[in-house]
Amino acid sequence: MVESLSGRKAQAARNDGLILDAARAVFLADPGAPISAVAERAGVGISALYRRYPSKEVLLRTLCHEGLRTYCALGSAALEVADGWAGLVGFLESVVEADVHSLTVRLAGTFAPDAALLPDVWRAGEIATELVRRAHDAGRLRGDFAASDLGLVLEACSAVTLPDPVRTVELRRRTLALLVAGMESVGPELPGPPPAPGEFRGRWEYRGKR
Repeated sequence: MVESLSGRKAQAARNDGLILDAARAVFLADPGAPISAVAERAGVGISALYRRYPSKEVLLRTLCHEGLRTYCALGSAALEVADGWAGLVGFLESVVEADVHSLTVRLAGTFAPDAALLPDVWRAGEIATELVRRAHDAGRLRGDFAASDLGLVLEACSAVTLPDPVRTVELRRRTLALLVAGMESVGPELPGPPPAPGEFRGRWEYRGKR
């Protein structure tokens, strides 16, 4: 019975991974896609999907929370890098490689955030602030670059999307390299102020079912 139970748990874990991977692909392509498209792509029955995620909104919220956790994990690893500038650049590279920010751009407003997200939201903000502080202390990051500017950099990279996924990755890396070159402590002052606290918060206001 123990072996059988372990087998069922292992299968459930595999199904959950398949569902989340499929949901990411489906909803990044079309946030308005039906949940049945996720089940079809994952190769699981719709009943199996609904047992784990009782609604599309729950699935979307889980998907974004997983992306947020990935962002925090990558940021925590970057804080372990002794050189503040190298840590910040490495963090940006890893986030772009993981394509975490595309979830923010595509799925914002498609579900109602809940309190379970808040600790990781706060943690993400703390990580961004500390990474930027350390890069400033290292003397490599331009003085007028703020932690909130990280979102602009990541959104610019995630906006590069082509039908060819390999080429998309190549051009996102190139875009980030160009942006990083502009982040160094040389050149003219940046135009306008950085994003204000909460300036992008409106995107997360739930716009109802699609």
